[in-house]
Amino acid sequence: MAHKRVVHVIDDEPDVCEALRVLLDTAELEARTYASAEEFLAEVRLSRPICMLIDVRLPGMSGLELVRQLQQGPIRPVVVMITGHGDVPLAVKAMRAGALHFLEKPFEPAELLQTLEEALQRVSEMAAEEAASAAIELSYRSLTPREQEVMALLAEGMPAKLLATKLGISTRTAEHHRAAVLKKMGARTVSHLARMSMNLQARNSPMRP
Repeated sequence: MAHKRVVHVIDDEPDVCEALRVLLDTAELEARTYASAEEFLAEVRLSRPICMLIDVRLPGMSGLELVRQLQQGPIRPVVVMITGHGDVPLAVKAMRAGALHFLEKPFEPAELLQTLEEALQRVSEMAAEEAASAAIELSYRSLTPREQEVMALLAEGMPAKLLATKLGISTRTAEHHRAAVLKKMGARTVSHLARMSMNLQARNSPMRP
C-alpha cells in the first residue's frame, strides 16, 4: 500500500486543523497538524523538502517569521499560506520571503486542494533535484585527486593538449584522465560535465541558501 503524501499544517485553531484533516483525507493526503511554529520546529527536522500549509497569524512566532527562518536553512520547504482578509499584505511578504502561494479565508476546498497539489508536485521535483545532486557528489568523490583536478580544467573548457601542458603530463595521459573522468561521472559530453561541475559548486557553496 502506497504511503499518503503529507501536508504539514500549522494553525492554532483546532477546528480548522480538524476540518483540513478531513478535507485532505478525501484527496488521499495526510495532514500532520501543529498548533504553533514553535511546536513544528520542536517536532520536525527537515531532511528533505516538505509541503507546508501555514496560517499567517500564529501565537508566538508568526507564520511570516517561520517562513523566513525556514528559507534560511539548507532544505527549503514548499509553503502555502492561509490568510484572513486583513492579512493579505503579510501573505504577500511571505511570498516574497519564499512562500509558493497564499489562500485568503474563507477558501474553496477545491482551490485549496489544487494549490496543495501544485505544492506537492514542486516537493517531488525538489526531491528529484536533490537526489540527482547527491548522486553527482557521490560520483565526484570517487575521482582521484588528479581526476578532480582534470575535471575542473575540463569544466573550464580546456582542451586535452593545453590540459597536458598545464599539468605537465603527456597528451595521451591527459586523454586517458579525460575518458576516466567522463566515465566515472557518467557524463555524456564535456558540456554535461561542466554542468555537473556547476551543480557541485552550487551544492557546496557556503552561500548556499
